[in-house]
Amino acid sequence: MIGNDIVDLALASKESNWKRKGFLNKIFTPQEQGIIANAQNPESTVWSLWSRKEAAYKIYNRQTQIRGYIPIQLECFDLEQKDGVLFGKVVCYDAIYFTKTYITSEYIETIAVVQMDDFKNLKYLNSKVAISKINGIPNYYDSENMILKPLSKSHHGRFEKCIGFI
Repeated sequence: MIGNDIVDLALASKESNWKRKGFLNKIFTPQEQGIIANAQNPESTVWSLWSRKEAAYKIYNRQTQIRGYIPIQLECFDLEQKDGVLFGKVVCYDAIYFTKTYITSEYIETIAVVQMDDFKNLKYLNSKVAISKINGIPNYYDSENMILKPLSKSHHGRFEKCIGFI
């Protein structure tokens, strides 16, 4: 299982007022709101947490076939920062998803998987890859192995990323 998300920071800054009353309460747990309040760069932290929740939600949706607006049910935890990449986990009900977040000056990208070892088996795909949806869940055809494989595609503003299993 795989999920991803990308946030164009320029567009997010322009179009979303995350400081407006009630915004943080609707999306972030009290623990996450504390992380935002104490961050060196609160805006980047907001979008990092959001991206992690979105990527994990894509796996939750794939696993359960349940669609819903549940950001408060997805809680982010940091594990470690290594070589400029933030490794974390997102807990959703009784499920745990592992995340890898890249924070640049232009965008924030998160990839989520079910098991940490899954990160070793991922590859970026051409964004023009043919997508086949089964029950609304995207897959791509791996012509080398002649099978459908899970895929996750995300776009926001100037950026688009498509990722799948090797």
